[in-house]
Amino acid sequence: MNYIKIEASSLSNGSGWRVVLWVSGCNHCCENCQNPETWDINAGKEYTEEQKQKIMELLNHNYINGLTLSGGDPLHPHNREAILDLVKEVKNTYSDKDIWLYTGYEYEQIQDLAILDYVDYVVDGPYVDSLRDVSLAFKGSSNQRIIDVKKSKAENKIISVEL
Repeated sequence: MNYIKIEASSLSNGSGWRVVLWVSGCNHCCENCQNPETWDINAGKEYTEEQKQKIMELLNHNYINGLTLSGGDPLHPHNREAILDLVKEVKNTYSDKDIWLYTGYEYEQIQDLAILDYVDYVVDGPYVDSLRDVSLAFKGSSNQRIIDVKKSKAENKIISVEL
């Protein structure tokens, strides 16, 4: 897996202060995407154990609420193994921190992925430029949903939230 950057603190990619990993690779190629430079799986730098440890260190602050995975698409097939490894370690080390994951896939397409056993919120669906709405918190277009993964799994139905 490659990554574009690791952001030490952000307030715009999920609730509270967050560490953000921006990965490379996206097959959705949404019209007017805010990050088209992330589409190529070879863009950026190679993600290694060193970057994972940097993320773990950045999360080790009381003011950090959690980790956000964005890009690109963390669920691009090329990224899934490394993302699963990361979310497992984050949850095992920082059970009090939440994990947000942005993906162009709809939840129904990915709900059975093992990665989601470790993710708290998924912002799903492709960005649709004709549905762009800057008043929405943490999403770019009105078709996208913020899904509470744990509640959705427990109730066996999609539970979306507005924050």
